Amino acid sequence: MDYRDTAQEAAFRAELRAWFGQNIPPGWRDVIEDPAGRTEFRKQWHRTLHKAGYVAMSWPVEYGGRGLSPIFDAILGEETARADAPPLPGNVNFLGRAMWTHGTEEQKKRFLPMLLTGDAVWCQGFSEPEAGSDIAGLRTRAVLEGDEWVVNGQKMWTSGAHAADWCLLLVRTDPDKPKHKGISCLLTPMNVPGIEARPIYLANGEPETSEVFFDNVRIPRENMLGHRGGGWSIAMTTLAYERGPGDTGFVPKYQATLRRLEELAAERGRLADPAVRPALATAYIKGEALRLTVLEQLSLRVSGQLAGEEGSIAKLLWADAEQSIQHLAIELLGPDVWLGRAPQRLSAYLSSRPVSVYGGSSQIQKNILAQRVLRMPRA
Repeated sequence: MDYRDTAQEAAFRAELRAWFGQNIPPGWRDVIEDPAGRTEFRKQWHRTLHKAGYVAMSWPVEYGGRGLSPIFDAILGEETARADAPPLPGNVNFLGRAMWTHGTEEQKKRFLPMLLTGDAVWCQGFSEPEAGSDIAGLRTRAVLEGDEWVVNGQKMWTSGAHAADWCLLLVRTDPDKPKHKGISCLLTPMNVPGIEARPIYLANGEPETSEVFFDNVRIPRENMLGHRGGGWSIAMTTLAYERGPGDTGFVPKYQATLRRLEELAAERGRLADPAVRPALATAYIKGEALRLTVLEQLSLRVSGQLAGEEGSIAKLLWADAEQSIQHLAIELLGPDVWLGRAPQRLSAYLSSRPVSVYGGSSQIQKNILAQRVLRMPRA
């Protein structure tokens, strides 16, 4: 794959830069720091992007997309980061993929428009206290009673659940079958009786995730996505298309952070410091390894190949790079961080710590690579 922009891609990049120059809300960071206005701001930004044609660009046209190459989604992520614009909607592309791949026509007509326009906020009910990154180990039960599924159980680390309108919920409907085959998926409204989402405040003070309790929650039978027992396949579809460091613009954000740290080291006369110079060089190498891996995986998507277990490589590199560079920033700033002179940098450092758990812990990613890519025997 030629990683340089084609004429069409370069024109789209220029279009984005001009659009961001006119449409980034002033003072947006202050708005999203206020929990009271954060959800509505994100919805409004989603609507603004959708109106401009920048949401779900790689979706099929029949489902409301533009039928463009995944490259355009990646370019959008890059330019969002470079423009220091508000974050893109977090789960549109991969939840949409799960819905149009496994949903009925009625479900597609009902749920895809609200996902596309941002009129509803979605979360994913995957992880559980006793299962963690092991989806097959989930124990939340759904029992069919007449025309309703009755759900009981608990989910953990459900990002954005406290502000969500709907949940893509994995439940166990057939406990007597092998654990991979007894899972189903329910499209679950979050405002029905019996659901309680309790925000979990992370080290940076943000309620980014939640634990969710289900107590005799009744979900219409027709809200099952796919067939009974098909939840594992839906989960794999969702996770395979879950946006990674390429789509979220992590690489340009990382590069910008590294440039700022180099400037900070120069200002403080530490570029030649034997503790700093190798750390900066290592950060550059980690960033390049991640960038090239992301480009390789993007080329597979462009050619129509679904990313497989090798996607765990990017996840590992991403977590390592992010945690390493934020640790370096803390080292360079020294006492300023702890005296309250660099609150954003401290928040970024604290936010980097759970990155190695998001989307499956680093230990799980290593097991996947060892067992499914390298074909190593289980211990």
